[in-house]
Amino acid sequence: MGSLEETRYILKKYNIKANKRLGQNFLINDNVIENIVKAAEVTEDDLIIEIGPGLGTLTSKLLEKAGKVIAVELDENMIKILEDRFKLYKNFYLINEDILKIDLKELIASNLNNLKKVKIVANLPYYITTPIIMKLLEDKLAIDSITVMVQKEVADRITARPGDKLSGAITYSVNYYAEAEKVILVGKESFIPSPEVDSEVIKLNILKEPPVKVENEETFFKIIKASFMQRRKTLQNALTNSGIVTDKEVVRKVFDKMNLKPDIRGEKLTIEEFARLANLIAKGL
Repeated sequence: MGSLEETRYILKKYNIKANKRLGQNFLINDNVIENIVKAAEVTEDDLIIEIGPGLGTLTSKLLEKAGKVIAVELDENMIKILEDRFKLYKNFYLINEDILKIDLKELIASNLNNLKKVKIVANLPYYITTPIIMKLLEDKLAIDSITVMVQKEVADRITARPGDKLSGAITYSVNYYAEAEKVILVGKESFIPSPEVDSEVIKLNILKEPPVKVENEETFFKIIKASFMQRRKTLQNALTNSGIVTDKEVVRKVFDKMNLKPDIRGEKLTIEEFARLANLIAKGL
């Protein structure tokens, strides 16, 4: 049975519909599912954490390859389906919880056992993509990679090169923690119900060390965020208007030290320049 027929059968059997509030769109493209599993390089030595398994279409493929799959599902309507569908799988563990509220370090530590790598796999709801990705990165988990499906526009920003036209605050933030790559473009017709926009599968390979040395990560990320929240303003104005630096003379001295033009915008900086900027501001130079 293909994913489309299977999905229709399950929806009819349990008399449920996609929850719009939770941004549910059920993936029905078998080729995309195979590409996600392939991109994640799932093996029997892996602990997989799947976020938002929904009806379990991707879950079933992960269970065939992984040592263990922990499925974290917020929607209670999906829990009964997942319990029924995978009750005979010894490598399946289900959690009915909000991924943003879970202590993932503890979850990983208590389930890793003899498994060697931890990988995150998910078809993320559009409305909460960025918070989830940033939580996974900022928590500095002992994970190998994150393979997720996101809105194409978000995929473009995440995988853009810092300083490119498509880059945004999330571009720099992700690049601090991981190397991002695109896997496969996913048309809106690959889901039921169909979303309004296309999606894309991306993979984040977690770095062992950040590509730049930052003295104060909080200052570093505040500067990046301020630069793109006030994208039309010069970087100098973004820094002072956001309250990161209150003394304009300090900003001027930092810019002189870095040979930055007074009218430069944040989007023109490289991640190395943002790091140096943050380090100088943190020192009050």
